Amino acid sequence: VQLQASGGGLLQGGESLRLSCTASGSSFNNYHMGWFRQAPGKEREFVAAISRRTGSTTRYADSLEGRVTISRHNAEKTTYLRMNSLNPEDTGIYYCAARTGRMNSFDDYDQFTAYDYWGQGTLVTVSS
Repeated sequence: VQLQASGGGLLQGGESLRLSCTASGSSFNNYHMGWFRQAPGKEREFVAAISRRTGSTTRYADSLEGRVTISRHNAEKTTYLRMNSLNPEDTGIYYCAARTGRMNSFDDYDQFTAYDYWGQGTLVTVSS
């Protein structure tokens, strides 16, 4: 499975962004998908996740809930991350990840160890 993230760039505080992550292969609808980010000098942190198939389950980082929306379009083999009201603390590399098997529990969605495949990341820089 190869994941290609895109949509990053330089944005102003208060703006919105939409990131995309497109997967290779023919089984995208069976992948649980997640977004993580890593700010300069910090550890990778969870942003959002969506369950496989219908995407009926979503999970968001507590600190970001209300500003972030994750969605998926199985026919396009793509998952999207929309983030509103950007601020400089949102600066970082945003990674998408896929899990190809069953997710054991809801708590696993925010664990980077739960994901089997990772994209190369897309850089988001937010200026004040």
